[in-house]
Amino acid sequence: MIVPAPAPAPDPGRQPYAPPRSPVLHIGNHRFVWGSRTYIMGILNVTPDSFSDGGECDRVDTALARAREMIAAGADILDLGGQSTRPGSEEVGVEIECDRVIPAITAIRAESDIPISIDTYHSAVAHAAIAAGANLVNDVTGGQGDAAMLPTIAELGVSACLMHMRGTPKTMQSLTQYDDVVAEVAEALRHSLEQAQQAGIDRDRLILDPGIGFAKTHDQNVALLRRLSELRQLGYPLLLGVSRKSFIGKLLNRPDPKQRVWGTGAACSACIAAGADILRVHDVAEMRDISRVADAIYRF
Repeated sequence: MIVPAPAPAPDPGRQPYAPPRSPVLHIGNHRFVWGSRTYIMGILNVTPDSFSDGGECDRVDTALARAREMIAAGADILDLGGQSTRPGSEEVGVEIECDRVIPAITAIRAESDIPISIDTYHSAVAHAAIAAGANLVNDVTGGQGDAAMLPTIAELGVSACLMHMRGTPKTMQSLTQYDDVVAEVAEALRHSLEQAQQAGIDRDRLILDPGIGFAKTHDQNVALLRRLSELRQLGYPLLLGVSRKSFIGKLLNRPDPKQRVWGTGAACSACIAAGADILRVHDVAEMRDISRVADAIYRF
């Protein structure tokens, strides 16, 4: 008699996708249905010194050309930043940041209704960017870097992504001491959520990001990705920014960030398997293909 093999035990790291308690978010004229598919956020750094693409899109014409390329490749959101947040970077000031991002936002908005995210931790920049046509604030400090940021977001009535980071971009890589990185990141995100809601931001407008590469070591980044399903228990949409990050370069021995596309694809697929809702990427066309296949395997 043939005895059937016992069913394998469930993998606790591969839990079924559980959509946030609020399954739909409107950003601008676009509707995001969490759990239906993975959304792609295209990175558009209008800076001279970002870690991977600094100086490539720091004029309005080059930024607009890059925006058109990413929209054609299938980006769902564009994330514009005028201040590099690479490890060790210096602040440039609100005036310079605005001078970089506002003309680019204005030019893009003149020809497209794609949702635009402003990547800033300064409330004055966020306010100006929303006035110019942006729809979402992506704050790498989770609202901790500027006391006026969360009240400003509430006043503007826009959506926000709250990321985990310790310190500033200049100091963050000296602040990587954790007893349990996943538990401590989750607790910090809960704190940001509480402050956001106390400031008057509608909880249905909030997105979370564990901050891969921000005040984390190589091993801590990998641990966060392995245990991403634990952060899903917070009940909010998750945005992941793994694109071309240094932990991928270390794994592959590729010091040039532009040579990390395939490693980024592997990391993005792992994020989708663990339930990520938005991927923030440089290589939109490639990651769009990867997300469509990964969605078919893991999400349905």
